[in-house]
Amino acid sequence: MKIRLGIPKGSLEEATYSLFRRAGWEIRVASRSYQPIIDDEEIEPILLRPQEIPRYIDTGIIDAGLTGLDWIKDCEADLHEICELRYSKLTSNPIRVVLAVHQESPYQTAEDLVGKTVATEYVSMAKRFFEEKKTGVKVEFSWGACEVKVPELVDAIVVNTETGSSLRAHNLRIIETLVTSTTRFVCAHSVWADPIRRDKLEAMGILLTGAINATKLVGLKMNLPKSIRSDVMAILPALKNPTISPLADEDWMAMEIIVGEREARLLIPQLKKAGVSGLVEYPLNKVVY
Repeated sequence: MKIRLGIPKGSLEEATYSLFRRAGWEIRVASRSYQPIIDDEEIEPILLRPQEIPRYIDTGIIDAGLTGLDWIKDCEADLHEICELRYSKLTSNPIRVVLAVHQESPYQTAEDLVGKTVATEYVSMAKRFFEEKKTGVKVEFSWGACEVKVPELVDAIVVNTETGSSLRAHNLRIIETLVTSTTRFVCAHSVWADPIRRDKLEAMGILLTGAINATKLVGLKMNLPKSIRSDVMAILPALKNPTISPLADEDWMAMEIIVGEREARLLIPQLKKAGVSGLVEYPLNKVVY
């Protein structure tokens, strides 16, 4: 039985293809096609807007998918979360769904917007937010580009932001954060209850998480005289135990360690000065803890 898998179309699309590639799957999609091809006979990928994926899983149209926590909350979908996947179109940082107003507006809090108009793609989430605040506002749906609507067309917007650059470019300021969101790999509860599909989804979760873990890590290999072992160990980061192997020359040994990319650029010159030779840095596809 194939798993119908929702792949997010749009800003996350290329980052998702890259993640799957590093996890071991190749996804190809023809121009203008919503039916990608994957090199796994047990998966049937479908390109969908991330806004729609939670609803289609919740109603049983697809089995699983990758979407943001923000859209799950907006849909109020009851789904099983397989794992969190911290990746986005620009960084590995979470996005925020925020309430923003023009820099020169008098509004400082959500309560200040009583009787005003707010534009958003997150209509359900925004309505619940203002209801909880007991703030009567008009929430209207926007097809995007909300930033250009303030203040001429609407008084405020609820949008997602990763870096805040678009808000700053349009002279907007954030007054409240509704939710902090990352990408989630989710499925229907009925799908998770099926042992065969559950095993497949668990395996996918392990590999995708492993690819995420490896994003900012590299491996370091090196050869060194045994006489400087203690000096080298003192240079290596605390809590990082290297793999040590003997070499043909009994006076020498090999070490291998996994570190962050930023750590590597500091370590390599120090290790070279300490007397290490044959230093090799190599990329990692997956790191499974």
